[in-house]
Parts: sequence; structure tokens; C-alpha cells
Amino acid sequence: MKIKNFSIIYIIWMFIFTIIPLALIFIFAFTDKSGNFTLENILNVGRYSNVFLLSIGLGAISTIICLILGYPLAYIISKISSSKQNIVIMLIMLPMWINFLLRTYAWMTILENNGLLNKFLSIFGIKPISFINTSGAVVLGMIYNFLPYMILPIYAAIVKIDKRIVEAAQDLGAGKRNVFLKVLAPLSLPGVISGITMVFVPAVSTFIISKMLGGGSNILIGDLIEMQFLGSTYNPNLGSAISFVLMVLIFISIGIMNQFDDSDENFDGVKLK
Repeated sequence: MKIKNFSIIYIIWMFIFTIIPLALIFIFAFTDKSGNFTLENILNVGRYSNVFLLSIGLGAISTIICLILGYPLAYIISKISSSKQNIVIMLIMLPMWINFLLRTYAWMTILENNGLLNKFLSIFGIKPISFINTSGAVVLGMIYNFLPYMILPIYAAIVKIDKRIVEAAQDLGAGKRNVFLKVLAPLSLPGVISGITMVFVPAVSTFIISKMLGGGSNILIGDLIEMQFLGSTYNPNLGSAISFVLMVLIFISIGIMNQFDDSDENFDGVKLK
């Protein structure tokens, strides 16, 4: 009885905070200011194709870098003792306990023209470098904020791998390269897919990082949506249409990534056939 009551509360919560907002976005996206059905909002989204391409490009770059950095870190963490693993995981999660806005402000202080990084470089006689208000600063902010979302699911997948499988592969003559390609990589694939999804989705839709670290020259989808709802060009119908197209693109990306996860056909991640 208690479980049933809890499920009802969950359904009500989902309905209020998920279904209704999504329904409102759908309604606003396909109506004009008078409430009449129209496709004009969706068609106007095409005018911002360069913003979509920039957002997807920077999101993809930050996701790839997070994967390159996150996988080795997750593997190293899984190999240390359990007590040390808990400490390292806590250190990785520690920045996430600080407000997202404050973390981004901190990077502004580091990267600005008179910031800590340029002051450090000046010690070696290097002239100030313009780090702030660049695409590189946006990618750096994404990597810093979203890297834990890549490390944690990969770590969770690797730490569950039975050591006997790796030892068996080594006993059968597999070198380090083959052990990684034929054993570790397939077994940790679900964690990699989860990490890519958890990094790429917020990276594409972010707006605080791009606004504070990228300046006006690096407008991303999130900035564009915010401008339609909170800016002087108040147009919730167009903002909803952009949000709707973004959701479709995200669902397509998730669907594509799920095609690489064939864990249902595997036994502990290793194909039986």
C-alpha cells in the first residue's frame, strides 16, 4: 500500500514538473501570439542554424576531451584501494557542491586579461594572452563543470568488472592492448555511453558558461533561448520552438548512442556469439 501511495506521488510530481512544462513548450512552439496554429516558429529556427552548429561543435569537443581525460582517471581510480577510492571520488565531487555560478565566476577571475593565469605567465616575461571571451574559454568551462559526469559512470562500470576476466585474458596470452580493446573497452561501454550522454546534453544546452566565459561572440542555443524569454526580444513562441528543436536533436543523439549499447545481448558485457 505504501509503495502504491509513493508511486502516485511520483506520478503527480512528474505530471506537474515534467509533462505540463513539455506540453506548454509544444503548444507555444506551434502557435502564434494570438494562439492560432502555425509552423512559422519552427521554420524561423532555421535562421539560427549557425548557433546550433556552434553549440553542437563546442559540445562535441568538450565531450571528446572529457572522455579522453575521464576514462584514464576512472581506470586509475578503480585500481587503487577502496578507502582511497572513496577519498578520490569525494574530491572529484567536491567542486559540484559549490554553486555552478560561483564556479564559473572563479574561472572568469583566472582567465581574464588581468587574471591569475596572465599574472603567472608575466613572471616568465610572457605578455598577457586573451583567454576570456573565446571559444576555448567556453570549452574549458564545460570540461571543468562536466568532467565529473564522465568520470563517475565510467568508474562505476569499470569497478564492476570481474578481475578474473582480465586475469583469464592475460593467462591466454593477451597483451595490455588486447586486454583493453577486447575486454575492458566492451565491458565499460555502458559507462562510456552514459558519460557521453551526461556531458553532451548539458554542454549543448548550457548558457551561463557561454555568457560569462565566451562573451557576446559565442552565443549558444541556451543563450538564444534565454534571450527569447528574458531578453528585450521577448518571444516565448520562438523560444519554445527553439527548445522543441533542441529536445528533438537531443533525443536523436541519445537514440544514436543507445544503438552502441548492446549490453542486453552480452553476458557481463562480453558478447556470447
